Amino acid sequence: MNPKGRSAIILVLLALLSSRSAREPARAQAPLPTLADQNLLVRTVVSGLDQPTTMAFLGANDFFVLERASGRVKRVTNGVVVGTVLDLAVNNTSERGLLGIALHPDFAANQFVYLFWTCASPPAGSQFNTDTTCPGSPATGDDVANLLAAPLLGNRVDRFVWDGAALRFDRNLIRLRAFQHDQSNGVARGNHNGGVIKFGGDRKLYIIIGDNGRRGEMQNLPDGPFGRGIPDDQFGGPFADNGHFTGVIIRLNDDGTTPADNPFVAAGAQMGGEGGANAQRTFAYGVRNSFGMAFDPQSGDLWYQDNGDDSFDEINRVEPGSNLGWSQIIGPMDRIAEFKAIETTFAPGDLQQQRWPPSRIASTAAEARARLFMLPGAVYRDPVFSWRWALAPAGIGFLSGSALGADYTGDLFVGASRLTLQDGYLFRLNLSADRRSIAVDDSRLNDRVADNNAKFDITESESLRFGAGFGVGTDIRTGPNGNLFVVSLSNGAVYEILRR
Repeated sequence: MNPKGRSAIILVLLALLSSRSAREPARAQAPLPTLADQNLLVRTVVSGLDQPTTMAFLGANDFFVLERASGRVKRVTNGVVVGTVLDLAVNNTSERGLLGIALHPDFAANQFVYLFWTCASPPAGSQFNTDTTCPGSPATGDDVANLLAAPLLGNRVDRFVWDGAALRFDRNLIRLRAFQHDQSNGVARGNHNGGVIKFGGDRKLYIIIGDNGRRGEMQNLPDGPFGRGIPDDQFGGPFADNGHFTGVIIRLNDDGTTPADNPFVAAGAQMGGEGGANAQRTFAYGVRNSFGMAFDPQSGDLWYQDNGDDSFDEINRVEPGSNLGWSQIIGPMDRIAEFKAIETTFAPGDLQQQRWPPSRIASTAAEARARLFMLPGAVYRDPVFSWRWALAPAGIGFLSGSALGADYTGDLFVGASRLTLQDGYLFRLNLSADRRSIAVDDSRLNDRVADNNAKFDITESESLRFGAGFGVGTDIRTGPNGNLFVVSLSNGAVYEILRR
């Protein structure tokens, strides 16, 4: 695995963590994180988990928590793991595994639970897997740690029913690309899967998947990396058929059908075929790799973070039909020269894809904008905040309510995806009065870019630091009691932030 390609997110940890059996004794509890505000404190809700990724509250002091590598959904009640309610057989190499959970808005009535996960299939006899999907009904039990043991459409979102003791499979909503070993880019990888799923206030299910190694329409390369009409891998492309539908935020009805009011429904109907149907499912595209997506509890707007390669991690407010720029643009449009300069000089200089090197990045903002693949009705806007050198954010979440104090109500919190910067920062971002941008007090951030000096350097982010020691923070959310909860993949814990 190219270390540069891993640097943005969780992979730094996985070599240390993924070999740990779920049957081994729980790891020693990490020291409690610290907070800048002495009026607040942190407590450990539960520890000893195996790479937890996200959680979903059933009620006060009662939640599901997902373990990425073990494929297990565990129930935690009053701080105690009371049982495993589902044990999926996941492919857990790299960033694959059990990644996302969402409860239906009417969960109390229908008990629907949605999961994003990566299934496993036997490796093909050759280096290029020919399997398309896993069986319809999810396999349970033993997990697989093999980059090639995944079908083409190995990422999937399934709906389960909670019967009070276990999760029972109901239906598959969508299958998405997972296999990355292309004839034209022959390094096997398993990253950029995204995996965060959320229900919005409109009662639609939003799913985010990173580019998964693709270089096609949804990555703003409508002719692919090699030219018009030339497939860019053994499966086809660059047209966004089912095998090449990545780098997008998907919006679905609760049964997996496509909402009639999605932004590209008309455009997709004109395109036709699988690519047209996928355009109709698309809420936004041009995503590189994300571990954080959340809805503003006050405005209802969707926000997400995107990880750059070596430069320009982003925080974005997403409008319907957004083209988020990747791979032509990351960071503000007027910083395109810096994007190119960093990516061409920071070794190994390949944007993790040998077939579209950073030397092909546009030299001017006008050139970059002209290259964007704009579906009818698409809109491009700069990120609302970014870091010049990659700092590697992960989970994001809003605090609703005033349990921590009125000053924190509606603020956006951002976790870290690396064990650096005091073993995991927690940033706090204030929103502007209209909830459409980031408000800052530090004059250095008036341009909404933290001009740090090197990769993973925190310069110009000091005023944003809310806490430290949270490790890799993969989920941040408000609990039923109004307090802020943080899931730490690296610390194997769920933390609660509350007022003294």
